[in-house]
Formats: sequence, C-alpha cells, structure tokens
Amino acid sequence: MQLITVAGPPSSGKTSVILKLIEAMQIAASDVGVVKFDCLTSFDHLRYEERGIRVETGFSGKLCPDHFFVSNIEAAVEWGQNAGFKYLITESAGLCNRCSPYIHGIMAICVIDNLAGINTPRKIGPMLKMADIVVVTKGDIVSQAEREVFAFNIRQVNTAVQVIFVNGINGQGATILASHAAKARSIQTLRDLKLRFTTPAAVCSYCTGEIRIGNEYQMGTMKRMEFKKP
Repeated sequence: MQLITVAGPPSSGKTSVILKLIEAMQIAASDVGVVKFDCLTSFDHLRYEERGIRVETGFSGKLCPDHFFVSNIEAAVEWGQNAGFKYLITESAGLCNRCSPYIHGIMAICVIDNLAGINTPRKIGPMLKMADIVVVTKGDIVSQAEREVFAFNIRQVNTAVQVIFVNGINGQGATILASHAAKARSIQTLRDLKLRFTTPAAVCSYCTGEIRIGNEYQMGTMKRMEFKKP
C-alpha cells in the first residue's frame, strides 16, 4: 500500500485537491482509503462517501493535533492494510502553522491557499518547509504576477519543493500532481520510522485542565515573553 500525507491550513482546499488527485490517478474507489485528522468537527467525510471512498475521521479535541496524528497514524496504516487498499491518504489541518504531520520517506504534500496573502508561506513552519510538494489552490482568482510572487515566497522557505497549482473545482493541475503521487513509497508498516520534525512541546498545567490565570497555577513546560521596560 502506498501512503500519502496531506496537510495544510483550514479551508485551503485539501479535500478538493485529494478528490481531484484520486480522479486524476484513475484509482477505483475500492482501492483507496482516506483518514481525516481534525480537531472539533468535520463534514468532509460526506464528500468522500458521495464518491464511494471509504473514510475514517478522528478528532483530537483538546489534544495537540500533531500528537494526535503521531499517536494514531500506525493504526490508520493497519486499517488500510486490512481493507486491502492500494493507496491510503491522510488529511490533517495545520491550525497553528507549527504542525508537522510528515514522516521520513513518506510523500508529504502541503496544500496552501493563494488568497491567504503573499507572505503566508513565510509564516508557516515545518508543515511547508518539510513538504515534498506544495499544492497552491485558488490561483485562478489572482493575477499571474501574484501567483509568481506566491510561488517565489514558497521556494524561499523550501528551496527543494515542487510547487504545483491545482484548481479544486475543475481539476486543472491534478494530472501533474498525480504523476508525482504515483511515486509514493509502498509500505507494510510505519514502525520505527521517524517524524521529519519534532511535535510542539506542550506539557503544562493548562494541558491537564487548569483554567485559572496566575503564576502560581502555571507548571510544566512554559514559555514567557520578555517585555522591554517603558
């Protein structure tokens, strides 16, 4: 089974890109499965089910999405293996731009919205910097000059990345993406593989349910700002 990990900011068009990718790769619905990692709620499973694609959705809730991903990705692969899929695609949203749901040796695709602002690529961390491919959506709404500046800023952050513009509505560009996705690594298991970047450090009193504000209530891993004297 070939595994592809897809990540990107919320509402950047990840689900649309995945659907167009599956269509461009001419994969039978029975040969592909999708695992959606989200935080609070999602309706994307309805879009997959409409096309007969099997999908499992997990919500991290109060937990860090990165920690949730790495804790469940091995079980997701086992699910895909047991279902007999040829391809398994994972989808996760980088809510804080610090997320890095990528694994060494596993194809990593970052989906980013061209309407987010030309400097947005510089504001996204490992989710973009560690990606193999960056898919830019909604490029049809902006000018050619804006697309070129956006792509330039992406390459300033990730010099080795392949930038592909994909239209999530009509599928333009999905064939190019499919040619790269077809080269995804075949795996049996993820055991002993490593993440491309560390997950966010978050072990403090607020992680365990504390809601009161004050130094006396703050324990564990904390980070404080230094303000200049007025």
